[in-house]
Amino acid sequence: MRILAMFAGVICLWIVLVDAFQTIILPRRATGRFRLTRIFYISTWRPWAFFARRIGSSRRRETAFSFYGPLSLILLLVVWAAAMVLGFGLVFYALGSPFHQAGNQPDFRSDLYVSGTTLFTLGLGDVTPRTEAARALTILESGTGLGFLAVVMGYFPVLYSAFSRREVSISLLDARAGSPPTAAELLRRHSHQGAEQALAVLLMEWERWSAELLESHISYPLLCYFRSQHTNQSWLSALTAILDASALLITGIRAQEARQAQLTFAMARHALVDLTQILGLQPFGHAPDRLPSESYRKLYELLCQSGIDICRDDHSSERLREMRSLYEGYAEALSKYLFMPLPPWIAGQPHKDNWMAVRKLRIEAEAADSFPTGQSPPSDPKPGMAVTLTDHRHDF
Repeated sequence: MRILAMFAGVICLWIVLVDAFQTIILPRRATGRFRLTRIFYISTWRPWAFFARRIGSSRRRETAFSFYGPLSLILLLVVWAAAMVLGFGLVFYALGSPFHQAGNQPDFRSDLYVSGTTLFTLGLGDVTPRTEAARALTILESGTGLGFLAVVMGYFPVLYSAFSRREVSISLLDARAGSPPTAAELLRRHSHQGAEQALAVLLMEWERWSAELLESHISYPLLCYFRSQHTNQSWLSALTAILDASALLITGIRAQEARQAQLTFAMARHALVDLTQILGLQPFGHAPDRLPSESYRKLYELLCQSGIDICRDDHSSERLREMRSLYEGYAEALSKYLFMPLPPWIAGQPHKDNWMAVRKLRIEAEAADSFPTGQSPPSDPKPGMAVTLTDHRHDF
């Protein structure tokens, strides 16, 4: 019996320490189907999502989903600590519970008590080791507990730093592609004169963002469960919108940004595919059509009205469909698993762009420089009229 306890204790400690090392310290993808962290997230995410989905209010439902990421991190640390207390307790029991305890004969409960107080370095002293092996094991466990707490203290800043870097770019995309972001809005807002360079720079920045997303979320997959500040934003919708826009630039638009769009598309798709595999998902073979024929015609009409040079041939829709097949199945799998909706191709409720109103004021200010003092240019607003900004609502 005590031999089995020793074997079980050593195995328990090995599983926890290896899993914590792969999850926190190892800067690459963790391997193994029976890792404790993987089992923890498989067994907790689906029940949490099952109850969260049944919340009637969309705002409260999204809030419930947003609690899971940080809370799961705390619970995972609790599971690791409990498993280490159990593992060392089993080893103490296998050694014959070698402790002095006033008034009682030490048993397995005493072993767990000593293991817990030693791991968290409490040092109460009411139960003391009486053999050399017990003293050595006590020192080993206290050192393990101290190292565990130190690693955990350094783990939180790394996670939240990666989360913050991810969210900054998502927030910046709001003024450039709408909220939720759409490929049509992104291209339409970059259709003014001189916007080609700005669009190329934006695509370059999102190529780098996709690479950073891939590296951080492969090392720390639990960041996939961390949700954005607003209910209509998410890292998945932003990544999908960039893929949509890149696919449009590659297959149906005459623009110099097509080269950068190919690089951004390759990196963004790489991140999407790898994150799908990290979470153990399979791409949808028959994903819902996000761009049916009617929406496709409306999309191209909108782009034409914005002054974008469209490739007018009979095969543009087929080229776009072929590009979409490279990533939409993976995006749909992540969307269904994480309950993060994918963005539409065209904004459902267009709203007045604040940046356009500000741009108009700037053009009028530049035009005023060419007129004598006190004389207004012809394009000035009529007296009594004011340029207003319409803020679209965000649900926090």
